Amino acid sequence: MGATASVAGRSGLRYKPGMENTTLYTISTLLSLVPAAFVACRPNSARDSVFWFATAVAVAGPSAWSVILLSGEWRTGLSSSLWVTIAACMVLYSILAAATREAWRLAPLLIPYLILMGIIAAILSQEPERLLSAQVPLAWIEAHILFSVLTYAVLTVAAVAGVAVFLQERAMKNRQPTKVTALLPSVAAAEIMQVRLLIATEIILGLGITTGMTSQFLETGILLEFSHKTLFSNIAFIVIGALLLIHFRTGMRGRRASRYALIAYLMVTLGYPGVKFVTDVIIG
Repeated sequence: MGATASVAGRSGLRYKPGMENTTLYTISTLLSLVPAAFVACRPNSARDSVFWFATAVAVAGPSAWSVILLSGEWRTGLSSSLWVTIAACMVLYSILAAATREAWRLAPLLIPYLILMGIIAAILSQEPERLLSAQVPLAWIEAHILFSVLTYAVLTVAAVAGVAVFLQERAMKNRQPTKVTALLPSVAAAEIMQVRLLIATEIILGLGITTGMTSQFLETGILLEFSHKTLFSNIAFIVIGALLLIHFRTGMRGRRASRYALIAYLMVTLGYPGVKFVTDVIIG
């Protein structure tokens, strides 16, 4: 992400995944997410053995499919990127659910969103993909890809926590709690998660921008190439940094803070899967 998530895919060589069982694998992976969504929406849902079993299945499905997709070489297409992001989100969510008291309550928002991402990935699974550029040392490309995926995964969960804050505060203001808000974490817990995840996002995004600039320089001799990816990634970095600065200096929180977090998520979405969609699907 940043200066060159565009480094990947410069060679112009294109191919279609030749996997005969793609449809079967895709459907199986999507179905692996469904039980976690239903379990999270149970009346009086709890972090019990049923929850952990459903979560384990939801982690294993996208993770196994990502390993299959990436075996041999990195695929730069939007579908593969979305599946890897879904797997990273589920791994991160499971860690947070185990480490904190209320993070598991994000599932009613997070899992359906990941299922939607999976449906989009499934629809785009037969789109041609580009090969990685061979002009840049593989270590730099791998580091850049890793930071890009981690950035989007962490920011996705942060954005979901922000939506939880927004919904809870609106329900409190209207004095009309809903079945959905009853399942979500408290405002205080969701705000803490959002801030901590945004701090992590800022660090990882900064590393992603740095490795992207380095890869760009090694390939072209230009440190910073202005492109849509670069623009949106840097805007996101500035927005998140400003939000965190304002939060720690003034205590800004609640729905206002969640709006800024969603703006940052929009910027990264436009710069990562958004640009991929235009270049790989629309332009072809």
